[in-house]
Amino acid sequence: MTNGQFVNQLIALDGALFEGFLILLCALPLARLAPLPREMQPLVWFGFLAKELAHKVNHPERGARQQMIAGVMAAVLLVLPFWLIVTFLLDMAAFPWFFEFLILYLCLSDASFVQVADEVHRTLAHGNKEQAKKLLGQYLSRDTAELSEVGIAKATIEKLVTAPIYGTASTVFFFAIAGAPMVLLVRMLKQLELVWPPMVPKFRFFCAPINLLVSVLLYIPSWLWSLSLAIQGGPAGLGALFSHRRWQPLSNAIRSAYVAATVLNIELGGPQKFHGSRVAIEKVGAGPLPGAANIGDAIKLSNRACFTWFLFLVFMPVAWVVLRYLQTL
Repeated sequence: MTNGQFVNQLIALDGALFEGFLILLCALPLARLAPLPREMQPLVWFGFLAKELAHKVNHPERGARQQMIAGVMAAVLLVLPFWLIVTFLLDMAAFPWFFEFLILYLCLSDASFVQVADEVHRTLAHGNKEQAKKLLGQYLSRDTAELSEVGIAKATIEKLVTAPIYGTASTVFFFAIAGAPMVLLVRMLKQLELVWPPMVPKFRFFCAPINLLVSVLLYIPSWLWSLSLAIQGGPAGLGALFSHRRWQPLSNAIRSAYVAATVLNIELGGPQKFHGSRVAIEKVGAGPLPGAANIGDAIKLSNRACFTWFLFLVFMPVAWVVLRYLQTL
C-alpha cells in the first residue's frame, strides 16, 4: 500500500476521530491564551441569570424538601431551553466542527485564570492587595474584600488547582465519551453550583440536588486531574490522592486542593465568607500558610498538569496512526 492510499484509508476509517482530537488541540490552548473578555462570556451571563432567579425562587425559611424542589425546577428552567437550542443548532449546522470548537472554547473559559493568577502574584509582590482582591472578586463567588495576603494566596491557589476539574479535565473526558453537547450540559450545571454555593446556608438545600449530580459527573475528571497534580509530588502526592477521607459538599474540589497542598507543602482551605456570612470549610495540608511566592509555584504546578493533558492528546492520535500503519505491513 502506498502512502497516499494509507492516508486515504486512514481518513475514511478514522476521520471523525482525528477531527475530534484536532478540535480539542485547538480549543485548549486558545481558551488559555486568548480568552474572551469576562463580560462577553455566555457562561458568565448564564450565572447572572441564575443568581437573579435564585433571588426570586429560593426561600430558605421554607422546608428542605420545598427548597430542593425549587432548586431542581430552577435548574431545569435555566439549563434545558438553552441546551436544547444549542444542541439543535449543532445538529443542523453545515460545519458542526466549528460549533463544537466554539462550545469547547466557551466551556474552557476559566482556563484563562492562570493569567489572572499571574497578575495577582505580581500585584501582591508590589504590595497592592486591593488590586489583587478586585481581580479575584471577578472569578470567585466568595467575598474577597476582607482577605489578607494569606487569604488572597489561598483563594488564588485553590482556584488554580480546582478550576481545571470542570475545565480541561471535564471537557476532554466528556467530549471523548459523549461529544460537545454533554460538555456543555455538565459545564452549565457546574456554573449553577458555582453561583449557588452549596456550602452557604441559604443554598444548602436549594443546590443540594445539583451539587450531588455535579459531584457524581465530575468524580472521574476530578480524580484524573488530581492524578496529574499528584504525580508531580512523588509518593507524598500519590498518597494524598489515595487518601480515604471524605469531604462534603465539595469532595471533588477539596481532593484536588488537598493534593496540591501536599505537593506544594502549604495549607489550603479554611473558613470563607459568602455574602458577609462566615462558612466553616475544612483545612487541608500540613505545611505553612501560603504567601505570594507560593502562587508562582502553584501556577507552575497547574501549567505542568495542563501540559501533561495536552501531550496526552497529541500522543493519542500519533499512536493511533502508528498502529494503523503497522496493520498494513
